[in-house]
Amino acid sequence: MPRLRATPDRLGALPLRKRGLGVPDFVIAGLALVILLLAGDVLVRGAVNLSLRLGVPALIVSLTIVAFGTSAPELLIAIQAIDDGAPGIAIGNVVGSNTANVLLVLGVPALLAGLHTSECETKKSYLLMVAVTLLFIGVCFAGPITWVHGLLLLAVLLLILGDQLREALAHRNGADDILDDLEGVDPHMPWWKISLFILLGLIGLPLGADLLVDSSVSIARTFGVSETVIGLTLVAIGTSLPELATTVMAAYRRQADVALGNVIGSNMFNLLAIIGIASLVGPIPIDETFLRLDLWVMLGASLVLAPFVFSNSRNMTKRWGILFTGIYAVYIWYIITAGG
Repeated sequence: MPRLRATPDRLGALPLRKRGLGVPDFVIAGLALVILLLAGDVLVRGAVNLSLRLGVPALIVSLTIVAFGTSAPELLIAIQAIDDGAPGIAIGNVVGSNTANVLLVLGVPALLAGLHTSECETKKSYLLMVAVTLLFIGVCFAGPITWVHGLLLLAVLLLILGDQLREALAHRNGADDILDDLEGVDPHMPWWKISLFILLGLIGLPLGADLLVDSSVSIARTFGVSETVIGLTLVAIGTSLPELATTVMAAYRRQADVALGNVIGSNMFNLLAIIGIASLVGPIPIDETFLRLDLWVMLGASLVLAPFVFSNSRNMTKRWGILFTGIYAVYIWYIITAGG
């Protein structure tokens, strides 16, 4: 089956409700990102506190609800994009977010304060991330990504979560530390407040995803670029903002393990869970230009972390931060000017 390339003509045929100009669409997209980030935050708080009130162990909460909840915006965007006939936004968001997580989310904190990565123990998680990235690239070349590929990705995710659960059972305090670091955890939160948080999250996430996908595709049509470009840039950077904020604070607190672990875990979850679940909604065609460039940039961004993961003496200094953010800026400039 030939792979589809998102073109302005194809975008114009999408069933969109908004047909505005570029500037209003950017405003709508920005508002949608705010709604998504806030809704995702309150949903995680509500779900975590509900689980604790029901007696679910903190260990299980940290490995499941926190992980899934913090990725809820990206997941809803992917599902909404496929449902609206704009799969390029779904896969562009995931791959773009993974690239941004390394070059931008780690690059900016390194530029501001440096990251003491020599103190981290993330070798196993890093190797898993590289393996998952290679598996995902292979699935893309076998594309379009269908429910069969999605089940494969989800099966790998379950294996990784099972392994994490086994390790966490041997170090139970680690789960409590994760919940302690999560703002808003209160085992005695009133039921009405828990219900309100969950309700706001369940309303805000689909609303924000719908607004963001519609406005993003409209922007792509207005400027004559592909939906994949919008997914790789506007949507990917926007949904990486929570990780960026977390990593900047971790850098200032000299918690490089938190910063690096956050990026590695987020990247694996993006590829396995978000694309895995989204492909069950509908097939995801892969743009030819995507196969030639963006997947390899994502892999390259993952591989440049190797010296910092495996060296006990190399830290991510401000010079590395300049290099990472510079590479990312050049990449974004290229894909925008090339038009996807």
